[in-house]
Amino acid sequence: MTAPIVVAALYKFVSLPDYLALREPLLETLLQHEIKGTLLLAEEGINGTVSGSRAAIDALLVWLRQDPRLADVDHKESYCEQQPFYRTKVKLKKEIVTLGVPGVDPNATVGTYVEPADWNALISDPEVLLIDTRNDYEVAIGTFEGAIDPKTASFREFPDYIKTHFDPSRHKKVAMFCTGGIRCEKASSYMLGEGFAEVYHLKGGILKYLEEVPEAQSKWRGDCYVFDNRVTVRHDLSRGDYEHCHACRQPVSAEERLSEHYQAGISCPHCWDNLPEKTRASARARHLQIELAAARNLPHPIGFNYKAEEH
Repeated sequence: MTAPIVVAALYKFVSLPDYLALREPLLETLLQHEIKGTLLLAEEGINGTVSGSRAAIDALLVWLRQDPRLADVDHKESYCEQQPFYRTKVKLKKEIVTLGVPGVDPNATVGTYVEPADWNALISDPEVLLIDTRNDYEVAIGTFEGAIDPKTASFREFPDYIKTHFDPSRHKKVAMFCTGGIRCEKASSYMLGEGFAEVYHLKGGILKYLEEVPEAQSKWRGDCYVFDNRVTVRHDLSRGDYEHCHACRQPVSAEERLSEHYQAGISCPHCWDNLPEKTRASARARHLQIELAAARNLPHPIGFNYKAEEH
């Protein structure tokens, strides 16, 4: 039996003034160990998800932790049978998760970390405002019981949403969560700066919660969207039944794939009537390339459009 692929989501907010110089040796390490996926580097830290053999991921973690600044880099693991990424990238960014508000620095100020084992008790408190900091399409697939959906299309919309809907003088306790922990960590720094008194966030994010909290005790409902070709994972971190629509990039459920508006790689119920013909034509061409490669037993011709910064 083939050993499963290890999928490692990792990040750390830490001052990396030399992040430009880190790109090439980090990329070389990934390529040397045949690791796929995307890592982001910025002056404020590192973020991304990669996949490879057990030995390869262990070698990457050893390499990262040789740098004292990354010795305790946060990482979560899950497993799958096939490589969930097609390419290997190290990108340089202004932010490792894009909020777009100058001066927000989790390296200086951050909310209170809450361990997965303590999360249920916190969010059961009626005085706690529970906010899902992820994008609308992620929330639609699964979220915590009682969580508020900001209905944001990107993290850049989060500050305006908070300013419009909540008041630090009335909302004393705020708890937030996201996929891997990075987005809500930055959101907690922002909200403390806005004057919210008690700001909590789930350490390790949803993925760590699903890993550590038994399903029988869980307050999570639905699947969790992940930023690789698995699309979603279930509570046991096995692959869910969603697929991406390669035309609009929306996750499509098994039920939606039965729709008359679904054509694999070309359209889905989310986009069948609202995409420009140029985009549709590109999706058709892409799908044809994929089919031809599969028929000829060749590698996948086009990389997955991974958005590491959305974590």
